[in-house]
Amino acid sequence: MTTPEPEGADLTPSYIEPGQPFDRDTHYIEDRITRDARDGWPVEPGRYRLVAARACPWANRTAIVRRLLGLEAVISLGLPGPTHDRNSWTFDLDPGAVDPVLGIERLQQAYFARFPDYPRGITVPAIVDIPSGRVVTNNYPQITIDFETEWVEYHREGAPDLYPVEHRAEIDEVADLVFHDVNNGVYKCGFAGSQKSYERAYDALFARLDWLEERLATQRFLVGDTITEADIRLFTTLARFDAVYHGHFKCNRNKLSEMPVLWAYARDLFQTPGFGDTIDFEQIKRHYYVTHSDINPSGIVPKGPDARGWLEPSGREALGGRPFGDGTPPGSPLPAERVPAL
Repeated sequence: MTTPEPEGADLTPSYIEPGQPFDRDTHYIEDRITRDARDGWPVEPGRYRLVAARACPWANRTAIVRRLLGLEAVISLGLPGPTHDRNSWTFDLDPGAVDPVLGIERLQQAYFARFPDYPRGITVPAIVDIPSGRVVTNNYPQITIDFETEWVEYHREGAPDLYPVEHRAEIDEVADLVFHDVNNGVYKCGFAGSQKSYERAYDALFARLDWLEERLATQRFLVGDTITEADIRLFTTLARFDAVYHGHFKCNRNKLSEMPVLWAYARDLFQTPGFGDTIDFEQIKRHYYVTHSDINPSGIVPKGPDARGWLEPSGREALGGRPFGDGTPPGSPLPAERVPAL
């Protein structure tokens, strides 16, 4: 069994290694839930619980895809609170601070149920096997792809094709560029341990944002004329940019709201059912400004910015495009999964 933390141990997480660039650990639990159960985990309605904190951009992707595809009835959703210590995310928003389905206080318990000496970070999103209480996977890039390709039998009527075969190579190429320079790029700025590594990440981030500004000036979505996996992956970073990354992570050449094309693109997606209805700005701000105490030791959470700007018309319809392709928008969120209105 994993040795418990000594009584009185400091459980404050730390993210910056002095003198070093930020290096994300991308070694995840690579098991997959598939129709052929190749890893021992078959597609099975009601068997699995997606644990996805509102605050986390990587988890946010899975919540969006689950909504767009209508998988709410077959994959339940556990929502940890916005802050965590070194030992993991907790279910402090639930009655008794216990997940009502898994019966655990910490996501760590599901990891340790399968790997008693799990040596890496306890991350979200994670999918947990409800009968055994064991984590199945935390491999977030694969989770959304599998929602799109392995759970097809349980997609809602009118579900969009978020990973169309004819565009997969381009989706993967764009998503890879966006991951290195934007999704992870903001973290490489914020968690940089030296001036040199910070400036290198800063320059790569804004060079890529300029590239995206140009690419999206004449097309409504990143790849093809419909929403795809590539748009979802970019959106969750853009949604947090002005509220967190601009100030907290020192990504301050300009705000998202000062880049007219990207700002309109982000608003277009935010106002699309399945996107903005997964965003909780207060939880997002609380996560970053409270959890990252080595960056913000005071723990003070900014009052702004005013999020109502996300509701201003984007005008992106003039570029054409069909957000859901031949499909339809998802219905309203489940009552227990609604976020506060702006």
